[in-house]
Formats: sequence, C-alpha cells, structure tokens
Amino acid sequence: MRTLERTRTDLAAFLRAHRERLSPADVGLPSGNRRRTPGLRREEVAALAGVGLTWYTWLEQGRDIGVSAAFLDSLTRVLKLDAAERRHLFLLAHERPPAEPGKTWCVLPPLVRRLMHDLPHPAFVLNLRWDVLGFNACADRLFAFGSHGPERRNLLWLLFTDPVLRERVHDWDEQAPAMLSSFRRDFARATQEADIHALVDELERVSPEFKAGWRRHEVHAPCNGVRTLTIDGKAEPFEHTTLTVDEDRHLRLVVYARLLGEPASGR
Repeated sequence: MRTLERTRTDLAAFLRAHRERLSPADVGLPSGNRRRTPGLRREEVAALAGVGLTWYTWLEQGRDIGVSAAFLDSLTRVLKLDAAERRHLFLLAHERPPAEPGKTWCVLPPLVRRLMHDLPHPAFVLNLRWDVLGFNACADRLFAFGSHGPERRNLLWLLFTDPVLRERVHDWDEQAPAMLSSFRRDFARATQEADIHALVDELERVSPEFKAGWRRHEVHAPCNGVRTLTIDGKAEPFEHTTLTVDEDRHLRLVVYARLLGEPASGR
C-alpha cells in the first residue's frame, strides 16, 4: 500500500513538473494576462486532454483514481512527452504501455558504428526492415555486404535473391524459413511503414520461395543459436546472437562468433 501511495505521489509530481514547463503558446493557446504560476493551468491541460477539471485535479493531487491507456496517451500528447517520458508516465500510473509504432528509417549512431568495428567477430546492424545499416570488415568477408549498393543491402532481400548468400547459408532450406518467421515479428511492429510493405511486395514478385513462406504466417522465436555457414567448401558452425543497441530507433547488433572448439578456416 505504501508503494502505491508513493507512486501516486511521484505521478502527481511528474504531471505538475511537465505541465509547468509548457507555455500556452507551446500548445496553441493565447498567452492572455500575466500568470501567477508558470506553465499551463490545470483547466487547460484537462480541456486539451478531454477530461473534467475535477478529475484531472484529483489525479495531479495523487488521489487514488484509475486511468485508462487512452487517456495516458492523450496526456502524453498534451504534455509533449517523448518516448522515454511516455513509458515513465505509464509505469507511474501502473499501466502497461501500448507498443510504440516501429520505425524503419534511421541513421546509425557513430558510437554504435565504432563499437561494431572494434569487435573481432563478424557484426552488422539491422533496423526493423532488416536493412544492413552498417557492417564491419569481418562481416563483409563473410556475407559480402559491400558488393551491394545501399538500396539493396537488406538481409531479407539478399537471403532470397542473392546466390552468394544462399550458398553461404549451409542449410538454407531450413534456415531461410526460420529467419523469415523472425522477420515477421519485426514486420508486425512496423506495419504502418510503407517501405517495409514495399519490400515484402517486391520479394513476393521475384521469389516464389519467399511468397510461399510468407503466406504460411509462421512466427518463431528470435534467430539466436548456432547457424552453419559454408566457407571454402566446408560447413562451419557459428554462434550468433542479436543485441539491442538503440531501443528507440529499433536497432539491433547481430554478432557471429565461430563455435568454440572449431578450427578457423583462414578467412
């Protein structure tokens, strides 16, 4: 009980602080006469959020009242909260944040690029669309990303259209459907993005295998574990994992490491 009371107090303080940091002009209201207190008035926030003044006042006073996810999203918009502040608001209100719309376009942060190049293992960065936004020299030797222009440097596209990558993935008939089912989870997070639909539509036109697999609607766990690659005609197992490096941009660092105990092929 004390924990809930403390959280309501924190929620009240959070709302007041963010209300007071906004000016009427920030939300399209006239400034009017000189104000005795900084920021927006409670009645202005209540009106913009579509709730009664009394109800909002009770919320900002830390009273024990329930809130809906729809109202919290409305409050996020009124108070101009960013993604991190939105998540914090939902946690303080003891609500599970709805999934944030996935974004496919982004620029690889310089620090992530630097860390990727410092790794001794093949590593590359993907967004939700599976565009290869960056890769180190080890990954280029393994997957030949550099031989493709940036507009075609997409892991899903290469998996189903590039004969070099198809030959590299030793058990392609098993691994490609598993990777496709993993991509479907990312597709579901970014269905509002036109470019991800364009990728799927084009692959359905050029790859019968992709088309058949896509229409099975299979969804598996993330692609982690052991993947066998063909190097110099030999099947060599690699452990691979995916690490989130930027949650807001939905960027993942994919790392391949030769399975311990396996001899190197010299490449």
